[in-house]
Amino acid sequence: MSELNFHHLRYFWAVAHDGNLTRTAERLNVSQSALSIQIKQLEERLGHALFERRGRQLALTEAGRLALDHADAIFSAGEELLANLRASGRSRQALRVGALATLSRNFQIAFLKPVLGRSDVEVILRSGTAAELLRGLEALNLDVVLLTQPPARDAITPFVSHRLAQQRISLVGRAELVGRRSKGKLRELLASEPVLLPTADSSVRTDFNALMERWNIQPQIAAEVDDMAMLRLLTREGVGLGVIPPIVVKDELASGFLKEAGSLPGIAENFYAVTMERKFPNALVRDLVSAKLPKL
Repeated sequence: MSELNFHHLRYFWAVAHDGNLTRTAERLNVSQSALSIQIKQLEERLGHALFERRGRQLALTEAGRLALDHADAIFSAGEELLANLRASGRSRQALRVGALATLSRNFQIAFLKPVLGRSDVEVILRSGTAAELLRGLEALNLDVVLLTQPPARDAITPFVSHRLAQQRISLVGRAELVGRRSKGKLRELLASEPVLLPTADSSVRTDFNALMERWNIQPQIAAEVDDMAMLRLLTREGVGLGVIPPIVVKDELASGFLKEAGSLPGIAENFYAVTMERKFPNALVRDLVSAKLPKL
C-alpha cells in the first residue's frame, strides 16, 4: 500500500469527531469541497469508504471506525510527544558522572563546580573500579568517567581520554612528624618516619618505588591504602607521613593542622575525563572538559 498521507488522515479525524462536514469545514477554515476531496483521497488510498450519509449527518462505516481508532492513537501519541518535549525543556538536565572510587573528592568537586547548584542540572555521581565505570560508559549509562590513568585504546574500545590536570605528589603529615626534621629534608624523613602509601596498582606507587630505589631508601610502610579518603584520614591521625596529592588535604594544609614536607620529585598524578568516541556526549560534558579547572 502506498504511504499514508497524515494530512488527509487529520481531516478525516476531525470530521469523524464532529460528525458534520459543514461544521468541520467552518472550524478548520476550509471549504467543504476541499474537505470532501481530502477525505475522498484518503478513502482511495485505503481502498474503503469511511463514511456513509444518514440524512444530514455522516456516520462511520466499519472501516471508518477502525480508521478512527488508529487515528485517535496516532494523534494522541503526537500530542504526548509535544507535551514531553515541552516539559523536557523546562526540566532539569541529568549529568551522569562515574568517578574512580579512589579519586580525590576535592578534585571531583573542582571538576563539577561549574554545574553544582544549578537549578537546571541534576548531577548523578557513581563510583567504582575503572573497569566497572568504563563498562557503564560504553553502555551509555554514564556520560563521562573520571580516572587517574587513561584506558587502553584499541579497535573495540573506542574511548577518548581528555587530560584535565596534573597534580604534584607531596609528603604530608602532622606538624609533630614533619617538624622532627628540617622542612624539605625529604630523604631524612622518608628514611626515618613511617609512610602511608597508595596500593601497588597505582601509578603514584610505581613512581614512588622508583624514587626510593634511586635514593637507596627502604621506607617503613605504615599502611597501603587504595582510597584517597582513607589515606587522608590516616594522615590526619598521625599514623605516618602521607604520600598524597596536596589537593586531597587542602583544608588541613590551609588550617595548619597538616604540613607539607615537600614535593616528591618526578611523581605526579594525572586526572582524565573519559568519553566515548564518535558519540555526542552530554553538552554539559563538553563544557566541563573544555573549562579551565579552578586552581587545585
